[in-house]
Amino acid sequence: MNVKITTINPATEEILAEYEAISPNQVHHEVADSRNVFDTIWKKFDISERAKLLRKLSHHLDQRKEEYATTITMEMGKPISESIKEIEKCSWVCDYYADNGKKFLEPKNLETEAKDSYIQFDPLGVIGCIMPWNFPFWQVLRFCVPALISGNTVVLKHSSVCPLSGNTLQSALEESGFPKGVFRHIVGNYTIGEELAKSDVDAISITGSTKAGKRVAQIASKNLHKFILELGGSDPFIVLKDADVSKAAKAGVVSRFLNNGQSCIAAKRFIVEQEVIEEFTKKFIEHVEDQVLGNPLDPKTTIGPLVRDDSRDIIVEQIAKSSLNGAKVLLGGNVPKMRGFFFNPTVVAEVTTDMPISREEVFGPVAPIIEARNAIEAVKFANDTEFGLGSSIWSEKYAKDNNLAKDIEAGMVFINSMVVSDPRVPFGGIKNSGIGRELSDYGLREFVNVKSVIMN
Repeated sequence: MNVKITTINPATEEILAEYEAISPNQVHHEVADSRNVFDTIWKKFDISERAKLLRKLSHHLDQRKEEYATTITMEMGKPISESIKEIEKCSWVCDYYADNGKKFLEPKNLETEAKDSYIQFDPLGVIGCIMPWNFPFWQVLRFCVPALISGNTVVLKHSSVCPLSGNTLQSALEESGFPKGVFRHIVGNYTIGEELAKSDVDAISITGSTKAGKRVAQIASKNLHKFILELGGSDPFIVLKDADVSKAAKAGVVSRFLNNGQSCIAAKRFIVEQEVIEEFTKKFIEHVEDQVLGNPLDPKTTIGPLVRDDSRDIIVEQIAKSSLNGAKVLLGGNVPKMRGFFFNPTVVAEVTTDMPISREEVFGPVAPIIEARNAIEAVKFANDTEFGLGSSIWSEKYAKDNNLAKDIEAGMVFINSMVVSDPRVPFGGIKNSGIGRELSDYGLREFVNVKSVIMN
């Protein structure tokens, strides 16, 4: 008997729908069928034809963005204004690869002693992907659009939180003209994701926790399948004494509380030089107090619920353990008296690097503030983590003059702006934040065979 997947609206705690998970045997059937579509149909499409379909998909997403945004908000609780922006970003990534895919995949000539030498980029075949709930459209399309423009087919196992988003994406591609089976969504829990990694895919991409990523990499390695891991993060947000503190505080609130605090690239640790920590904390709290907690379908809402009730339990424990060691809750830190999986936006001061809210990834609306004596100590604190995804440094002059970006152990460093994902910029991390890159031409080449051709 197959497993039932029940989805719940986190803002109302009401059941949305029930889905039947596929069986492990069906996973292998779907992958085999995807390979047949790859061999007989998709890889024969000229890249200009694939680009044309991506432009149609972009238009389709733009035309249906309010509808699709509502699906996102209902399933995982993101404020509707952010859900609309997510769909708009999905449209952008389609256009970006439609415009640049051919250039990225053009053969590259080499100078050797041979008569003709070049590198060509061929699709790998069937790419499996396991995606999370926090950006249910964007996470999928930022991976699969470069995979598809390269000529691969895709089998998606979406989070059990948002199966409707996965089904909707499959319908959106097919309604935009993609041949049936080029992109398919399979419904299931984590065991189905593991089965996908065990199957006859040519590569597997996962966005999720470090624990889940290591498990998938272990499974994929047994069959020598390539894997791309985009995992957790505990991004530092460094504010030096020469920063524009007002701008830093405002951007810091956006970065920390975006998506209800549930983003891998959110600012998770605010490391502030002692000369400006009092000013920064005061202005930061002022902006936090302006946030609107409530119904995520209301355009005025800026913070919605957490995705699950147990997510709040984890945060409460992280704050409690840190408080026992001297951390001071300046704002929030508790569950509001309202229906839904809400948690009040929280600011915690006097945090040290050994506390749980500094050492662990806090996936919710909690902002820990850590004092640093100087820029050198700020960088030391920033690197004192198992993660290495993104980082943000606020400094008018010092950071650039001293090239602090080179000292930060992360895949991305943003100076005087919050960390964001952008189709033009490689996305990914080091250490326990993952392996490989998404987006830009680097992300596209993760899913091709880099084939050297030497002719004499």
